[in-house]
Amino acid sequence: MGEQEGHFNPREVRLTKLRRLRDAGIDPFSVTRFNATALSRDIVEGFEKFNGKRLSIAGRIIAIRRHGRAAFVDVLDTLGRIQTHWREDVLGEAQFRLLDDMDLGDFIGVEGDVFKTRRQEVTVQAHVITILSKSLRDLPEKHHGLSNIDLRYRQRYLDLIANPEVRRVFEIRAQTLAFLREFLHNRGFMEVETPVLQTIAGGGEARPFQTYHNALGLPLYLRIALELHLKRLIVSGIDRVYEIGRVFRNEGISTRHNPEFTMLELYQAYTDYQGMMELTESMLGSLTQHLFGTTHLTYQDHAIDWAPPYGRVDLVERLFEKTGVRWETVKSRGDAHALAQKLGIQIDRGLDRAQAMDKIVGAVVEPDLIQPTFLWHHPADISPLAKRDPENPFLTERFELFVAGRELVNAFSELNDPLDQRERFVAQQLARAQGNDEIPPLDEDFLVALEHGMPPTGGFGMGIDRLIMLLTDSSSIRDVILFPTMRPLT
Repeated sequence: MGEQEGHFNPREVRLTKLRRLRDAGIDPFSVTRFNATALSRDIVEGFEKFNGKRLSIAGRIIAIRRHGRAAFVDVLDTLGRIQTHWREDVLGEAQFRLLDDMDLGDFIGVEGDVFKTRRQEVTVQAHVITILSKSLRDLPEKHHGLSNIDLRYRQRYLDLIANPEVRRVFEIRAQTLAFLREFLHNRGFMEVETPVLQTIAGGGEARPFQTYHNALGLPLYLRIALELHLKRLIVSGIDRVYEIGRVFRNEGISTRHNPEFTMLELYQAYTDYQGMMELTESMLGSLTQHLFGTTHLTYQDHAIDWAPPYGRVDLVERLFEKTGVRWETVKSRGDAHALAQKLGIQIDRGLDRAQAMDKIVGAVVEPDLIQPTFLWHHPADISPLAKRDPENPFLTERFELFVAGRELVNAFSELNDPLDQRERFVAQQLARAQGNDEIPPLDEDFLVALEHGMPPTGGFGMGIDRLIMLLTDSSSIRDVILFPTMRPLT
């Protein structure tokens, strides 16, 4: 975008400096590699080891403080900031005068000796300067950072430069994923990858994204869950299997929902939902201890203790305690909507009976579950893939883990009776025929796989983004996704 004539144009100033450098025979973009022998944090924390030693660092200029024939230049690398000291009598006039054509944001390499200033700041005395790249646009202002929320999400690279606390969120995310993989590996799980493009987007109830495969002449859908392909692998004889992958749901965007998000799903043969409870407690308790050295964290002013054991709340009984109405007495869609109206709960008029009841639970039961709590014994009509409770077939062996009033984990004893599964899929098709486009078509291929025999299995699904929100005290899912889905600027 151009500037009016006579108006100060920071980009043009930087381009002028680039031209001057090139006229002097220095092309900032010609360097292909630079051997940095140390990183900022290591030098600062290990000063006694590095004191007086010659080394080289590389990074982005984030501050320049000139003092006549000397200057302090702060350099930001992947571990943090370190101060460098430039003196004309050490560098020579030609190298020192490079500073005239350098700006905040430029990348440089510095070779020099480590020392401490009179203020006891660890510093690199520059002996050789190499310009590695030129920044043609201004960085966010140092003291105010990047405060525009929309701009932070759209230009995450600037957000990461300006706000160190944002970088910390994504460091915790990376450390979390590494820990989860190691945890599951130590328990004998195999990590796999399953198709993103599917002919039927099953394993959940959600509106999918649709695309088209030209060579096959076939409509395809982006997966809404990882479940059904992973269960096929249990059928195959891989007794412990998991995937960490992106799933896609063509639904609304909010502080809790992004159209694409990351799930961990795992399946373990010869166990049930009680086994999944033990795994959940062990995984999350040890994760928080590993990351922070404690299981006591704070989320949105709630003091959360991630140490096992977690609480257990019966869904149907708690609903009765809150409303005076038992789930099984609500017989029809009209009854469910009438109950919602009586309770003052606004729900979509198109929801069927089971969906409406689920929304009521979300409004009156879930918000009170602050400490890690297993909400268990879900009714079968909202749990089409879960095994029935043998003592009460109206219920299933299913739980959801809630923390700070938010669902984090969904797990159950997997339904392995192919005849029961077929009946539940067929029942779902009635709602689909009535216009519920969140219900997937009947997945005959999965039913065929199930008919080949699947052992008793416990299954578990956890939203990675929601977990990171809880671990980093982030109020919005966009704060924990590097590049959240945004409407393009026009």
